[in-house]
Amino acid sequence: MHCLTLTQPDDWHLHLRDGNLMASVVPATARSFARALVMPNLKPPITRVDQALAYRSRILAALPADTKFNPLMALYLTDNMPISEIAKLKNHSEVVAVKYYPAGATTNSDAGVSDLRKVWAVLEAMQQHDVPLLIHGEVTASSVDIFDREAMFIEHVLDPLLNEFPALRVVLEHITTEQAADYVAQSSARLAATITAHHLLMNRNELFVGGVRPHHYCLPILKRERHRQALLDAATSGSPKFFLGTDSAPHSQSSKESACGCAGMYTAPAAIELYAEAFEQRHALDKLEGFASFYGADFYGVPRNTHQISLVKHTWQMPEHCEFGEHQLIPLRAGQAIHWQQVTTHV
Repeated sequence: MHCLTLTQPDDWHLHLRDGNLMASVVPATARSFARALVMPNLKPPITRVDQALAYRSRILAALPADTKFNPLMALYLTDNMPISEIAKLKNHSEVVAVKYYPAGATTNSDAGVSDLRKVWAVLEAMQQHDVPLLIHGEVTASSVDIFDREAMFIEHVLDPLLNEFPALRVVLEHITTEQAADYVAQSSARLAATITAHHLLMNRNELFVGGVRPHHYCLPILKRERHRQALLDAATSGSPKFFLGTDSAPHSQSSKESACGCAGMYTAPAAIELYAEAFEQRHALDKLEGFASFYGADFYGVPRNTHQISLVKHTWQMPEHCEFGEHQLIPLRAGQAIHWQQVTTHV
């Protein structure tokens, strides 16, 4: 297959930052995706509906006036979130979910939940109003091996949570393990998962090829090859429980290449092309449209897109760096080959 036409996809997990930094990176996502669910882990975090709407306005202002890109927003769950914010969501279709970061789990997660019992009433309200809960699924205890944190979270946090709130819609985001893929596949239709392109294409060896590779450091961290294969199985299975979420996370080159480098990979400049590479590995390009364009929209209860994009089998080279406000950032595959290329967006 040398040409691939898809219903325009959505990105159900995206980091954009704010201000000039955001303005530098949002066009890369708008190039391919009709919608993106923008994460709320700014400083300070987006914890109220009015803050989310103001952030959305800043994103739209950074785009050309004729753009059709639609940023969807999430609230950041904290120990002190007012229940009243949940009820407001029914009046604001642009704010579609609440994000749960265990405190200290990843970038800008210090304000995250310290104990789920502190947000029990908020979760009850979310179940009542059918508001999806998005989960960064890792325990944060220093005694747990970093490669085991997702599996431990599923056993000790997620499973009890779903038993307590069986009607709550939940997305286990950026899954990385065989255990997560199996758990989601065997659970009710109220649980779904996003999968990133980098976790489909890379295993943990990529962190150390020729030395330490800080631009391959993300959280949840890359795992063993058997886990990558399990993610490929899930993504290409045709199951509506798995859909696209890039977790594209821009950081300046200096903040990545430092004594304590930030977690995150910037994949937006070639996101859909990288997914095409992954699906091609399994001879499953016919399954990409469902994963990228249909299943996420269906889970969130929004209409499927009607425009299309086209990709061709053509090798091109990712730039060595990208503009990031007054800084620069290093995209995934910087200076290396990408083997598919988006050529058109059909209106």
